[in-house]
Amino acid sequence: MSYGTIHNRDSFLDDIAKQLGRKRSKHIERPTWTHSPQQYVFQDASSDELADHLEEYCEQIHTECIRTLSISLQEVVEKVVETNGGGEVIVWDDPRFSQYGLSSLLDRQNVHVWDTDKREENIQKAAQANVGITFSDITLSESGTVVLFNGGGKGRSVSLLPTTYIAIILKSTIVPRMTQAAQYIHQKVEGGEDISSCINFITGPSNSADIEMNLVVGVHGPVKATYIIVEDC
Repeated sequence: MSYGTIHNRDSFLDDIAKQLGRKRSKHIERPTWTHSPQQYVFQDASSDELADHLEEYCEQIHTECIRTLSISLQEVVEKVVETNGGGEVIVWDDPRFSQYGLSSLLDRQNVHVWDTDKREENIQKAAQANVGITFSDITLSESGTVVLFNGGGKGRSVSLLPTTYIAIILKSTIVPRMTQAAQYIHQKVEGGEDISSCINFITGPSNSADIEMNLVVGVHGPVKATYIIVEDC
């Protein structure tokens, strides 16, 4: 069987439609909804207002939120790492680290930069790291969620395995809610662009309230999370 070839698809789908007692639909049109309330959440909010709400909401998701200018970003990142115990750090192989003045951080002995040629070693480094740092690709103000387009040098283990997770949020990435993130991804797909095969939506540190609705933070991922909003970006 050749890669990417689907065999007997039409006959299979025709048989299902027959069993359902109807003709098979080969063309589906997107419905036009009478009401779309999801479009109006924070509709008129400025970027500052979206950032303000994100910061306020972080209290509900047990996440520290710090606001800074790009010129002070490295100092702030170093302080957050130190406050959370220092130790081994793992980061994405992402040009934004250099673009926003974090090059010297990457050169430190205790910092491991994700290497696409060393998958298993990367995962082990992430599991042993105290701190994982990534940039947020899209950030949802309503829910305090960072959206990560994983793949290549952006290993998903960086945000999942270390004890502490730090997300660097450029203010320009902040959108009202999931609606805008889905639209952005859909537009890329419709335009034929390649997108990440793994897109993670992360809302603060890991937590669960499965047992009698008692919230436990840090059960199956990072125990602590810090969002650093870069104001002038």
